Amino acid sequence: MKYMLMIYEDDADRVANMDERMPNCSAYVESMVKAGIYVAGERLRGADTSTSVRVAGGKTSVVDGPYAEAKEQLGGFHIIDVPDLDTALGWAARCPSASRGVVEVRPVWPL
Repeated sequence: MKYMLMIYEDDADRVANMDERMPNCSAYVESMVKAGIYVAGERLRGADTSTSVRVAGGKTSVVDGPYAEAKEQLGGFHIIDVPDLDTALGWAARCPSASRGVVEVRPVWPL
């Protein structure tokens, strides 16, 4: 079953320290590749580069910035293919970002 591990951290801190943190993050990804569970993943640019789109009453609203005003923002994701939720949670706990923020684990709902 596929799960998405969504990484939420303090966005300013994450962006400012990206170069320093990448070796640990790369090692984490490499461990998932070696385990044969890695499907995809990317880091995201800072939340200040985002644009939010909402359609209400037939009108489209486009606003610069993230959907939610919060200190912790979505900073990246991994998609893994593992047998069950417990295994996905174990991999989420190993994510270096779990010690700085939160890693949300959600099953992928195939189209």
